Amino acid sequence: MSAVVCEQDTADTVRLPLLRGDGQRAVAFDADGATTLQTFLGHVHGVAALLPDAPYALNLCEDRYRFLVAFCAVALRGQTTLLPPARTRGAIEDVRARHPHSYCIGDRDDCGCDGVYDAADAPTPPHYVRLPDQLPRRPGGVPMLAADALVAIGFTSGSTGVPAANPKTWRALHTGTLQNLAALADLHGEATLPVVATVPPQHMYGMEMSVLLPMLGDVSVHGARPFFPGDIAAALRDAPRPPLLVTTPVHLRTLVESGVALPPLAAIATATAPLAQSLAAAAEARFGCEVRELFGSTETCIVARRRTALECAWTPFPGVRMQPVPDGTLVDAPHLPEARMLADLVELDGAGRFVLCGRQADMIEIAGKRASLADLTRRLLAIPGVRDGVICQAGETDAHGVRRLTALVVADAALDDAAVLDALRQAVDPVFLPRRLRRVEALPRNETGKLPRAALDALLAVDPA
Repeated sequence: MSAVVCEQDTADTVRLPLLRGDGQRAVAFDADGATTLQTFLGHVHGVAALLPDAPYALNLCEDRYRFLVAFCAVALRGQTTLLPPARTRGAIEDVRARHPHSYCIGDRDDCGCDGVYDAADAPTPPHYVRLPDQLPRRPGGVPMLAADALVAIGFTSGSTGVPAANPKTWRALHTGTLQNLAALADLHGEATLPVVATVPPQHMYGMEMSVLLPMLGDVSVHGARPFFPGDIAAALRDAPRPPLLVTTPVHLRTLVESGVALPPLAAIATATAPLAQSLAAAAEARFGCEVRELFGSTETCIVARRRTALECAWTPFPGVRMQPVPDGTLVDAPHLPEARMLADLVELDGAGRFVLCGRQADMIEIAGKRASLADLTRRLLAIPGVRDGVICQAGETDAHGVRRLTALVVADAALDDAAVLDALRQAVDPVFLPRRLRRVEALPRNETGKLPRAALDALLAVDPA
């Protein structure tokens, strides 16, 4: 059944608009100026007419504006957008295998998925819709969607195992987006808030902060996904007023260390991985704005925030309740149809704020002592000269049957292994010192800075010789 609700639908059908705001408000911008909601709506109706009849579409667009158009066009057709955990051949084939009656939509001849389809051999595979360079336009009003319409399925990153599917109804995304807009209202008042994002729109964090915001609020988003510091600075300069930079700790560290000057910012938002307090403080001092760290997941979407440079505890959004349980935390929120279980362990204070204590699967016990791998990694990353790293348990065990700790380190040449271990020795209990320290050129992080478990295991299996 189509998710698009017409006037003939029954009176008890709950309908919610796909877009909100005046037709002349800016939805997107770039170096050439702004795109209005009216123009955007014409593109949505035009692209919707190009789409095949199918229940699912994988949105692989790299241009954020085109992703936004394609997402709304798919919803207009009553279809569900699939958000693969990565745009690699394996990730896309896995998602399509789970949803065989699906097609891909993108803005490149090669399908935008790491060369899965060579344009010279198969420029138009049968399940791939390539958006035209000049987007078509058709007249049409703002669609009203059934609140229970399944508009998206997000997949976890696979950092703890096999990516899991998480269905999202329009009611859930609509309610969560209004919550996010309220949390950002102090940044822009009555003016439109420009957003520049370094995260891909296929990731749930990128989806929430750079796709859904301009659909339902007075927010406009830059069409690009800048990666290098110079490109990020250039995109920020395209904004008509100080923008919100939506990024990750990995990108933020690179920006701070690059020396590239950024224009005035409304704020910086970061998520996908823990943000070190020292990095948050350095970014605030360097760029003269607040750094807001957001807490969420593909399962729950964004549910809490903190100003990491000044505080350790997280403040849940209004209506969000965190309930610690033995294996993790139950999260209840207005936008969730039911409470969702997270693997994160938390401690609550009397005001309802919480502190993260790691994950149950992340906890290790050696010689009767317990520690968190995430906390050990945080202490590794705090060592001056360590640019990236992770402490994990390798497959081999010692004489007592304990899986050995291994540190994978990306560090300055001037910092030798002995200095890294000496610094760790001062920060952690000796029983948790890595028995093996291995230098690597880079960690196999994905587009959002996460370390997929399979990629990490593959790196650990490689003989460094």
